[in-house]
Amino acid sequence: MQNVKDYMRGLGQAARKAARLMAQADTAAKNHALTAIATALQSQTAQLLAANAKDVAAARINGLDNASLDRLTLTEKSVHDMAAGLLDIARLPDLIGAISDLSYRPSGIQVGRMRVPLGVIGIIYESRPNVTADAAGLCLKSGNAAILRGGSEAIHSNQAIAACVHAGLRAAGLPETAVQVVATTDRAAVGELITMKEYVDVIVPRGGKDLIERISAEARIPVIKHLHGVCHVYIDDEADLVKAIRIADNAKTQRYGVCNAMETLLVAHSVAAKVLPELCKIYLDKNVELRGDDAARALVKQMKAATEEDWETEYLAPILAVRVVAGLDEAIEHIATYGSQHTDSIVTENYSKAMRFLREVDSSSVMVNASTRFADGFEYGLGAEIGISTDKLHARGPVGLEGLTSQKYIVLGSGQIRI
Repeated sequence: MQNVKDYMRGLGQAARKAARLMAQADTAAKNHALTAIATALQSQTAQLLAANAKDVAAARINGLDNASLDRLTLTEKSVHDMAAGLLDIARLPDLIGAISDLSYRPSGIQVGRMRVPLGVIGIIYESRPNVTADAAGLCLKSGNAAILRGGSEAIHSNQAIAACVHAGLRAAGLPETAVQVVATTDRAAVGELITMKEYVDVIVPRGGKDLIERISAEARIPVIKHLHGVCHVYIDDEADLVKAIRIADNAKTQRYGVCNAMETLLVAHSVAAKVLPELCKIYLDKNVELRGDDAARALVKQMKAATEEDWETEYLAPILAVRVVAGLDEAIEHIATYGSQHTDSIVTENYSKAMRFLREVDSSSVMVNASTRFADGFEYGLGAEIGISTDKLHARGPVGLEGLTSQKYIVLGSGQIRI
């Protein structure tokens, strides 16, 4: 392969040309491509799983941790889900070209806003091959071009999925260069991608905290990011405890290696003795390691002592920090101190407390009586997501089609001049 700098610049130049064509593409062509990609994924399931098996085998030899292996592994169901996600995106309204807020000004001109693509989106991610399909679909439907750089551990899986994406683009008469998957595992490719400001309009990193911190520090292009997911469930003293146990169990154990899994459980002091023994038995039966404060450990003897570091750790593993708090004020204060502004939930039957929690917890998703595992583009009706943003500008929370677009002002006149 040519040197990495020239290779990446070639991708950038091709993406910039493709972005202009994608911005002009009509809804029918984009939906045709999405449907064709979904069909290709389904028909190529065996080949995709074989490619993924190579990656998983190599990852095991290289000592990849269990959480990363979980994210790396494809199954027939996950391939089906990728295809279903693309079909969901095809069914979503096409935002591009939509005009809003059109109104007359005293001069007689009409002023409004038009929804437009961002242009070229660079996406850097680790382990998860399904991101290749999700990102391709969302960028395609929103009229953008994409350069995707997956982790070296998923190189075979990502290239196999890319072949399906290119087949779908060809079937719809759209440029294959609208979605390019970086074919080199050389880490220098990331350094080039995040500094090619003449070709790339925005970077979306998906991965561990170290990766995202590096991208944020070194990028010369705007970044949509979240560093980590320290998510909380707070069981209030006015919670339905049956409901609380189901939610807190699901938030932690439905899947461990994901950013919207609960990492810290907060329980109001007055209900701790009623809820913690039963709930923690469920965790212990599922081999979840518990680390708690003194009050929690007094109720559950198998619990280890939590350290200050535990309150701010994203485990992505069967480990849970548990703290007993005086009530809602202390719960909100704990989340403000240790949380990552990702996803936090309260379980309560008190409407006023629920509304306070929604207003005062400064996270990208705030929930009442629901598992944090719902913080997901698919569950929010976005079809899929490019990632979850804990930033406060441009996009926040799961980033779907709208987060991959911008608006420009448009002016309609009939000969007016300014005097």
